[in-house]
Amino acid sequence: MRGFQFSKFLPNKLPRGGFDELLKLFTELLNYTAGDAGETLAWMNELDKQYKFTNNEYGMGDFIDDLKDKGYLKEENGEVKITAKTEQTIRKSALEEIFGKLKKAGKGNHNSNISGIGEEKNADRREYSFGDSLDQIDMTASIQNAQINHGIGDFTLTDRDLEVEEKDYKTLTSTVLMIDISHSMILYGEDRITPAKKTAMALAELIKTKYPKDTLDIVVFGNDAWPITIKDLPYLQVGPYHTNTLAGLELATDLLRRRKTHNKQIFMITDGKPTCLKENGRYYKNSMGLDRKVIGKTLNMAAQCKRLNIPITTFMIAQDPYLQQFVRQFTQVNGGRAFYSSLTGLGEYIFEDYIKNRRKTFRGN
Repeated sequence: MRGFQFSKFLPNKLPRGGFDELLKLFTELLNYTAGDAGETLAWMNELDKQYKFTNNEYGMGDFIDDLKDKGYLKEENGEVKITAKTEQTIRKSALEEIFGKLKKAGKGNHNSNISGIGEEKNADRREYSFGDSLDQIDMTASIQNAQINHGIGDFTLTDRDLEVEEKDYKTLTSTVLMIDISHSMILYGEDRITPAKKTAMALAELIKTKYPKDTLDIVVFGNDAWPITIKDLPYLQVGPYHTNTLAGLELATDLLRRRKTHNKQIFMITDGKPTCLKENGRYYKNSMGLDRKVIGKTLNMAAQCKRLNIPITTFMIAQDPYLQQFVRQFTQVNGGRAFYSSLTGLGEYIFEDYIKNRRKTFRGN
């Protein structure tokens, strides 16, 4: 059995028994145990001994029985595992946590300053021009204009009186989210992979529920790069890997080439520099500083993405000046953007940028 070392547990509000409160703690801890139900329940047992958030009427055994009865846990070969229902609950919890912070911060939807035929109303008005659709015409304002322009005695309505209501057009967007799973994502006593994983789950749930026509592919990269499904996210772990950013970008670009949508973008969450390439089946690695060969090929790929009209937004969760300098160079070559984010602000940054990027506007002819 694994050994456990516990730090002081200081939640904002301790659960006080009952299934719903314990379920929140259970799903939160699953993010830190990479979806290991047995390890999570062991943590909860230890925490319960210290903080006594169960009671004689409802104990941990009752909670475990309820998890099974309600479809959150299953047993396979004598081992308890989480179900698809639990995976969705984790995604929903992450979405509520991150989107709740975003709404509380009042950052808004960031509609573009150009408008035209679309799906969502905005405050812009203009005179009618040939080709505008009838459903754009604000009849109340148009009749008022006619009365002002021609008087009310002999009502006349001309095309000069017609007032058109602008709407923002929401485009379909294909996004690839790249997540760095190199060993540095858990180095120096800082857990960087859990916020990245929770953000990915929340973004996936947002797209599935609010923007179902958009697409989201998820790519993880270490020594190599490979796609994972939304279902895999709760179980994602850091490996003993270097950082092959080039492989991640190549795979992300290949996935986007297959998408038929006009708007395509890459979001990359990373905390370090590229340190690895794969050439002729062998790994070329250099963790000491910024290797000219590795950096050069990575920048060339960033430029290729620009030629394909695929902007890359980098979410950098490290503070080292020389690493930030590389990200600035990378961003300049690609024509994308970079955010130097804290771990606590990562989700809000990505959500704000995703919602902003998927809104494009066009002016009617």
